[in-house]
Amino acid sequence: MSLKVFLSERAEQDAVLQYRWYFNQVDLELAERYLSALNHTIEKIASHPSLGVKRSFAAPELSGVRSLPLERPFDRHLIFYRRTEGISIERIMHGSRDLTRRLLEEPEN
Repeated sequence: MSLKVFLSERAEQDAVLQYRWYFNQVDLELAERYLSALNHTIEKIASHPSLGVKRSFAAPELSGVRSLPLERPFDRHLIFYRRTEGISIERIMHGSRDLTRRLLEEPEN
């Protein structure tokens, strides 16, 4: 059974910005592959919410956050989510960032 997925504004902005980056820097095909990997990973989370790693950030606003990497070759990008009445996708970003700081700030334009 799949849970209902709620995509936060920040997560939506993250996805759009990354899609645009791939489109502008590489090509449409890679941008579409990124979007497909993102959607497939979100479907996996909706079906199996415990798949992601429980994160332990010092910031109380990030309590209960889990993360799961996208499919290869985009596996350096992480989906950060919480289990709520469904699945709340909070952010989507590259895993080598200062995660605590980046999770709390607005997406770059």
